[in-house]
Amino acid sequence: MSNYIIGLSCYYHDSAVVLIKNGEIVVAVQEERFSRKKHDSRFPINAIKYTLKSQNIDLRNIEMIVYYEKPLLTFERLLETYLAVAPRGLRSFIAAMQVWLKEKLFLKSELKSKFKSLQEELVPNIKPYIPKFLFSEHHLSHAAAAFYPSPFDEAVILCMDGVGEWATTTAWIGKGRNIDPLWEISFPHSLGLLYSAFTYYCGFKVNSGEYKLMGLAPYGNPRFVEKIKDNLIDIKDDGTFRLDISYFKYHRGFRMTGQKFHKLFGRPPRKGETELSQFHMDLAASIQVVTEEIVLKLAKSLRQETGIKNICLAGGVALNCVANGKLLQENIFDDIWIQPASGDSGSALGAALVGWHQHKKQVRVINTNDSMKGTYLGPEFSNNEITNYLEQINAPFHTESDSTLFDRLSEELEKGNVIGWFNGPMEFGPRALGGRSIIGDPRNQKMQSVMNLKIKYRESFRPFAPSVLEEDVTNQFEMNAKSPYMLMVAPVKKELCKIMTEEEDKLFGIEKLNIPRSSLPAITHVDYSARVQTVNKTTNPRYYNLISAFKRKTGCPTIVNTSFNVRGEPIVCTPQDAYRCFMRTEMDVLVLQNQILFKGEQPKVEKDETWMQEFELD
Repeated sequence: MSNYIIGLSCYYHDSAVVLIKNGEIVVAVQEERFSRKKHDSRFPINAIKYTLKSQNIDLRNIEMIVYYEKPLLTFERLLETYLAVAPRGLRSFIAAMQVWLKEKLFLKSELKSKFKSLQEELVPNIKPYIPKFLFSEHHLSHAAAAFYPSPFDEAVILCMDGVGEWATTTAWIGKGRNIDPLWEISFPHSLGLLYSAFTYYCGFKVNSGEYKLMGLAPYGNPRFVEKIKDNLIDIKDDGTFRLDISYFKYHRGFRMTGQKFHKLFGRPPRKGETELSQFHMDLAASIQVVTEEIVLKLAKSLRQETGIKNICLAGGVALNCVANGKLLQENIFDDIWIQPASGDSGSALGAALVGWHQHKKQVRVINTNDSMKGTYLGPEFSNNEITNYLEQINAPFHTESDSTLFDRLSEELEKGNVIGWFNGPMEFGPRALGGRSIIGDPRNQKMQSVMNLKIKYRESFRPFAPSVLEEDVTNQFEMNAKSPYMLMVAPVKKELCKIMTEEEDKLFGIEKLNIPRSSLPAITHVDYSARVQTVNKTTNPRYYNLISAFKRKTGCPTIVNTSFNVRGEPIVCTPQDAYRCFMRTEMDVLVLQNQILFKGEQPKVEKDETWMQEFELD
């Protein structure tokens, strides 16, 4: 009999569902990809329906459902925090209580009710079966998602995020199927919330704009580092820290920062969509330096304390690929593995694995690469399904076999065309990794600005990532490691770089990026770095073959890879999503498995200005 376990995260942000079968990850999907609402936090009804349907099962086949955290502990934190600052924070407390009293406080009953309704819908006229419900702890779910799929039998586990129930930073030791805690830092002292406070202060959205702050940092001078360390955070030699909470409001209000914070830096928070100044770039650079210092100090102390040679990372801070790249360069540990879905969506995976290994006490089977299957764990569509859809909507297309497809696409890339690439199963987590990607020629000087302004409709300062053949990574980047999940930043190879003049270096944003900094200008950030994805022939053979064909044609083993979506929209899931995005942007070519669509051959579609505004203003 197959043992199916569902892992579930929802009601905060990035709802997700993961299904494991006898300990193997078989499905992992986020609700946003189905609902088309970015960072959707609602009960993931669409993701659950897809998950069950994909395996031709219903809830009677599910042994247990494991939720990713313990809501009552979170409720305890909210109460204690409010009582500590009362009467301040009353409005936010009342707003939070309304949500908690409506659904979160009685979450087990709420979830059972929703699953009962789902089962009645899926299998009518049969007495509903509700699986056993378990609740993991938030940081244990992160730790499990980091360690259990990793290629290590033994590792230190470091989890850093905003906050779980109480924990904000935790360290663990994983060995075999066991995960044992070492220590934790508790709310309100949080590296994730500190970084989010600067995200908010610089005018970006909390829980979604942190990567924008990271992308802005290389434009700045970290001149505020000492001010941050002298006033906001006390960092110990071992990397542990305490914040001066008087500067913040996240523990007692709707905003992240307070007047004392604004006075410290001499101005109020930037409003979204207003001009970014050198001040904001310098703030971004400064908080990035502080974050890297903490991560490196924590890693060094953990290596010294435990003597363990491997480290696993998870939690939202583990998506800071610049800090990850510094950790790799420092060689503190022999090997690093980072959960590609490090945020709360990945906690659904950790919760399911806690159920399998800790509740059921099942032996762990280690994959020498890892057990994530390249994150290709979502829906996929056959050529027949795709052609049926295209014929239904009367979209002109050409079908090519793999033997000719990749060479033809190489020609399109070399011409400077932007290609939407829809291939195989959808990825799990925030990165597009060759399943739902937009690709281009990294040697093209205009590619970065074209993609940002005409395809993605996003800020001009933001860089793009390279996908490089695994065996060629050392020829293109100062990096001697695999990075299959685009979670490491590395310098572009020095011999490929061009030194900027003093006059050129004073430019900002797209003007600065319009001056090529290397022979791969579309993926070279202003500090000569790139967020690298290595591609091997085993994990994603068609994507590998495409890049290989481009290398044969041009000598370049690298292409530009960005997620297949526009600003404010989740990554596309279905052929319908892909075609819609293709037709409403200035993308040149769309590839749906073996079907090629050229923009010039498609029927004219009038641009929907309300659709454009929705994403431009997000």
